[in-house]
Amino acid sequence: MPARGRVRARALGLAPGIFLPGAHNAITDVAGVRVGHATVIEGEGTRTGVTAILPHAGNPYADRVPAGLSVINGYGKLAGATQVAELGELETPIVLTNTLAVGRAVEALVDWTLARNAEAVSVNALVGETNDGRLNDIRARGVTAAHVHAALDGATDGAVAEGSVGAGTGTMAFGWKGGIGTSSRVLPPALGGWTIGAILQANYGGVLAMDGVPVGRELGRWYLREHTDRGDADGSVMVVIATDAPLSDRNLGRVATRAMAGLARTGAAFSDGSGDYAIAFSTHPGVRRTAERRAHQAIIADWPNDRISPIFVAAAEAVEEAVLNALTMATTITGRDGRSGRRATGHAIDLDALRGVLAQHGRRA
Repeated sequence: MPARGRVRARALGLAPGIFLPGAHNAITDVAGVRVGHATVIEGEGTRTGVTAILPHAGNPYADRVPAGLSVINGYGKLAGATQVAELGELETPIVLTNTLAVGRAVEALVDWTLARNAEAVSVNALVGETNDGRLNDIRARGVTAAHVHAALDGATDGAVAEGSVGAGTGTMAFGWKGGIGTSSRVLPPALGGWTIGAILQANYGGVLAMDGVPVGRELGRWYLREHTDRGDADGSVMVVIATDAPLSDRNLGRVATRAMAGLARTGAAFSDGSGDYAIAFSTHPGVRRTAERRAHQAIIADWPNDRISPIFVAAAEAVEEAVLNALTMATTITGRDGRSGRRATGHAIDLDALRGVLAQHGRRA
């Protein structure tokens, strides 16, 4: 549950785009998708966690989903990325965590997969990360296999916890406390009726804009202020997009690229030290790569290129709103800077100040 007073972006009058969200305004509006968190807050320094995204309720290794990958700035440690690019499919859930926990998360995800697949001799564990070392004593390496398994085994559909939870526990965005955010869009029947959902780990920066409002400048906090690079734009963002549209891995790569449009609308700098990654997958039964379909030639459903543009628009909108939700739902976190060892606080964006800025620009809930 969110801390008292924290609300999602729509409660503040922020509703990016033209399409409506699903029932939960979350990636779990795509039927079958589940999300789990493990939040790790220990002692004075450990402020980190794990977020797991499962593509369907079955066995992801046996019934694989097509997937596409997009990278705009590759300063990151996305384990398993090359096989996704090569084969265009996922064979494990997607796990998000911090930079120095990737190895442990891979081991845990491999163990989790082997326990469910007696015949498996190769597992492409997909683990993404951002560096939460501004608030987390990252060198202490607080994430364990048990945390990864807890996120995987605790994954559910329905509403998704946001803000300073899971892999977003120690992250920062635009100089404020960042975190996990999610959103969705549902296309009208005339455009296919498909659902597109996004979830992301916001730990990046630039000059914050919220649904076109220059919030960062209005509140006096932005990258390169006074021509001094204080590193506020460094960090990373991991985006995961799900859809029930029957898309090929090639077109899912195109959808993933549109995530970058959503990030750009929030003012992302895509700086030299930022890892900007997006993965998109489809849950449609007609494109799922079951063991039977992988054994011989198969007929696969395919939404046509000339009807995919609305999905692109919906993906960008969902990503943009997911960032806003990550910021407005985040709570202030005090931890220990993993670089200096000093106490550090990531302050959540002041919602009263934000309401004032939005009101000046004609936005009210």
